[in-house]
Order: sequence, then structure tokens, then C-alpha cells
Amino acid sequence: MVREDKTTWKSKYFIKIAQLLDEYPKCFVVNADNVGSKQMQQIRASLRGTATVLMGKNTMMRKAIRGHLETNPALEKLLPHIVGNVGLVFLKGDLCECRDMLVANKKQAPARAGAIAPCPVMIPKQATSLGPEKTSFFQALQIQTKITKGCIEMLNDVNLIDFGDKVGASEATLLNMLNISPFSYGLGIEMVYDSGSTFAPKILDIKDEDLRVRFMEGIRNVAALSLAIGYPTAASAPHSIINGFKNLLAVSVETDYTFAESEKTKEYLKDPSKFAVAAAPTAAAAPAAAAKKEVKKEESEDESDDDMGFGLFD
Repeated sequence: MVREDKTTWKSKYFIKIAQLLDEYPKCFVVNADNVGSKQMQQIRASLRGTATVLMGKNTMMRKAIRGHLETNPALEKLLPHIVGNVGLVFLKGDLCECRDMLVANKKQAPARAGAIAPCPVMIPKQATSLGPEKTSFFQALQIQTKITKGCIEMLNDVNLIDFGDKVGASEATLLNMLNISPFSYGLGIEMVYDSGSTFAPKILDIKDEDLRVRFMEGIRNVAALSLAIGYPTAASAPHSIINGFKNLLAVSVETDYTFAESEKTKEYLKDPSKFAVAAAPTAAAAPAAAAKKEVKKEESEDESDDDMGFGLFD
């Protein structure tokens, strides 16, 4: 098969990215560090029918996006994020669903010296299978150990690497000796583009319930402020009405003025025994129910005794 020349390949690439920008309203800007060709192939296969992955040189992607600004000026927001080893994942469906598919395609990987830790690494205290001759690795990392049955035992949990730290040769060697693969690599989402707006991927973790909680907190703050300064708002109106009713009820109780809603309260205050009459059925219901259960329990015990009441020679 004859390989096409560079000019033809570039023109086809620009046409392809232009078609994707026209067809898809959403995309992820993803980081492809430490992602091999085989893993990339598996990611493309898993996203087939849901999303399209586009990789390429940053200069070519930026040039193609700039050439498409006349059609869609909002694409200019993508340009500052085309930095480093990144690509674009175009999609039409649910952003969270596609995000979960990308996360599911991450693979465990051992720590390599010089790599930047994408997550903190904690080694729990444990009895290892390493012999005493390996003690120098633990001493270099200031890890307390002791020899138990001819093997090294770690005495405490060790926070070996923090997020964003550079992995040293000693840390990488120790993790490999313990057969620990602390990192997982895949297409990491750097930025989300959705119909002209860009935002951080952590926004996708916000749920409807979180929005409701925050909204209600805002309403409570507005109502409290309105009540404090005496400025009526829609949020404070129900509280103002209830407080006004309480004031009317208090005036009615202290005076001879009566209205329909205060009559029952005044009756209770005149004859407190009505409280006992109203509460009596509820209070009596609980002991009666308990006594009924006790009678049923005794009857069932009697029945079981009658069933077992045969003699030795019956």
C-alpha cells in the first residue's frame, strides 16, 4: 500500500476535524500521558458509537480550530487548553456517561522513577516476603522495620509519595519489590466543552440533589436577611404571615377579641382537661396494643404446650 504524501494527509486531517467540530456540540480535552497504543486502541473500541477520539499535533489542532472560528466563534475557548500531550473526544450524548467510560478504561501501572505521581501512595504496615538484605531500601526511605521469621516487617503505615511529587528511584524500586502498582493511567479529562461553554470536569460530579440543597440554603439566607431588616420578599413572606398570625393569636388570647382560628386555643386554655381528653385515646392505644400482643404470645405458648403434652407410653 502506497503511503500518501504529507500534504494530502494534512488536508484530510483538517477536513476531518472540521467535520467533527460541525457535527458534535460537545467534547473533552483529554491528556494522553502514559497511554500506550494498545490501550488507545481499546479506548477507541469501547467508545465506538458513543464518542470519537481525535489525536494529533497541537499546532495542527489549533490551526484547524482557528480556521473554523468564522463558523463557530465559541470554539476559541478551546485554544488555551490545547497544551501538552492532549487530544479531543467528541460526543453528542451524556457527558457523565462518556466520562465514566473513559475512567473504566484506565489501567494499573507500576511506579517509574522520574514520573509525576497522579495520586498519593500509601503503603500499609505489613509483613513482606523480602529478606534482611533489602533493609537498606527501607532505611533510605526512613521506614521503621523489624525482622520477623527471616523477613522484613513494616511497623507503621507509610505515606510514601504525595500527589504531584516526582517519583524517586528508591520509591520506585521499593514499590516494584513489593509488587505494588499504585498508579492507573488512561485518558484524563482536562477540560469540558459543551455548546460554547468550557468548564472543569469536577462540575460533572454535581447532582440535582446538590443543586437543590444549595438553592434552599440561598433561600433561607434571603429569608433571614429580609426578616432581619424588615424588607419583604417572596422568600420571607410565609414567615412574615406565620409571625403575624402568632401575634394575632397572642392578642386574642390576652383580650376578649375572638376570631375563628383562635376559638379552639381559647377553649383549651379555659379548660386544660380537654388536653387530657384529646391525648387519652393516643396514650391508651399503646398499652392496649402491648397487652394484646402479650395475650397472643401466651396463647401461642399454651397451644405449643398442649401439643407436646403426650405421655411417655401414649
